[in-house]
Amino acid sequence: MQYKIIETHCHLDYLKAKSLDEILNEAKEQGIEKIITIAVEPDNFDSVFNLAQKYPEVYFSQGIHPHDAKLSTSEALKTIEQRSAERKMVAVGEIGLDYHYDNSPRETQKKVFKQQLEIAIKTKKPVIIHSRDADEDMISILSEYAPKMPYKGVIHSFTSGEELAKKAIELGFYLGFNGIITFKNANNVRDIVSLCPIEKILIETDSPFLTPVPYRGKENAPKNLPYILEKIAEIKNLSPKEVEKNCYENSKKLFHF
Repeated sequence: MQYKIIETHCHLDYLKAKSLDEILNEAKEQGIEKIITIAVEPDNFDSVFNLAQKYPEVYFSQGIHPHDAKLSTSEALKTIEQRSAERKMVAVGEIGLDYHYDNSPRETQKKVFKQQLEIAIKTKKPVIIHSRDADEDMISILSEYAPKMPYKGVIHSFTSGEELAKKAIELGFYLGFNGIITFKNANNVRDIVSLCPIEKILIETDSPFLTPVPYRGKENAPKNLPYILEKIAEIKNLSPKEVEKNCYENSKKLFHF
């Protein structure tokens, strides 16, 4: 079945299994119209920006991931703000909190997250959020900042608890789901898919990570999005075409395509 899909979260500059031209052609064959490639730290700001300049279907974000919050500088934050004027920059991200690995001190994570939320407010951009094992602080920060945000955003690769899911939806955020929902032991994430209104769901691959069944163990790529779309349809007892239509419109609405 041919779909019309927007890939809302991947890391094209990390893909190694094939040439980028091959990867993008395979995505087109699966009906993927647009791809957002995500920045995570100052050293890859330019690489994702340059990919978006080279390929018409590629768009980009700029942001500092919580793992790399310790690398944040005033210059990097200035770059995020300045790049927001670029037509193909669709979001501030990937930003947020990660208390699972604690690769950056938690106070630093919170500070840099808030600084980037302020940039999103100032530049009228949505945000792409990473949240892991930080539900309480995430709820607190989003509750404070969401009312000031002209455009909200998405908590991507959602694996958090029901309380954060419900609060994020209540505040106007979307939840992003990827290959995790096909994993055998991911019933907790499938439960969140069940409770999340289809009008608040985005699909993503997070390539090259989190490859869906039946290709686990191989490098992920945007071409695998149909497996995620069809799994959501199964979980929510909807037709794949209904999921396709809603996720496509959700993506357009959030990222202003």
